[in-house]
Amino acid sequence: MSDIQKAILIPVYNHGKACFGVVESIALYCREHAAKIILVDDGNAEETKRCLQEIAEQYRDIVQLLSLPKNAGKGEAFRSGMLKARELGFTHVLQLDADGQHDAHRVPFFFERAEQNPAAMICGYPEYDESAPTHRKGAHRFANWWCSVVTWRRGIVDSLCGFRVYPVESVCDFYRKHRTDSRMGFDIEILLRLIWRGVPFEFHGVRVTYPADGISNFRAFRDNVRISWVFTKLFLGMVVRIPVFVFQKIRAAKQRQSEQSEQKNG
Repeated sequence: MSDIQKAILIPVYNHGKACFGVVESIALYCREHAAKIILVDDGNAEETKRCLQEIAEQYRDIVQLLSLPKNAGKGEAFRSGMLKARELGFTHVLQLDADGQHDAHRVPFFFERAEQNPAAMICGYPEYDESAPTHRKGAHRFANWWCSVVTWRRGIVDSLCGFRVYPVESVCDFYRKHRTDSRMGFDIEILLRLIWRGVPFEFHGVRVTYPADGISNFRAFRDNVRISWVFTKLFLGMVVRIPVFVFQKIRAAKQRQSEQSEQKNG
């Protein structure tokens, strides 16, 4: 089992009060496992800024607060947080939403999987309860189908759930030359572009709830347009990569044949 340095990255926009509960739910784990929490203030209004400053003060032993000068979107908040994580010496970062939708009790398991498979992204897929809107489930199914198209890969269980552990160096190496969508297309794009770069992945369930009084940052028209544009870019990128995908398929088939032959002769 690999010895990894753990951080939990929480981009925050308009969820200052909810973030109190999220931090409280993971504080004990962080203290027991020398993990840190990186809160990214994504250009919030003063009320949310005060909440985040209170959290940073109350949990000063485990919280690092990073403030962006203006709202830049989830993707940019993630990028800034990952660069800060590398600067602080962390090897693996778990991204967690600030609104409390994700079951924080899954944090230990996801880091355990990262310790056993340190080169991989450890990705969550949502296990919905009755609070989940029907249109959200449909959006996830549609996005997942597109992911199989643009990667020529099976096994991408969910592309929209933000509950993931990332290997820091793989992500920062990507960011040296590239950017992703800065807002709601981010979770899809970072996942698929890292898969294109050969980063392995695995999926595990995480319970997701939608509080009746929760604040959503999703803007239907704007963000659906952005997500559609992300898939358009990825589709065009897939067309360029078709020769690579064909070569990979042939190589994988030959490797399977070789393994089967060795097992038969053995």
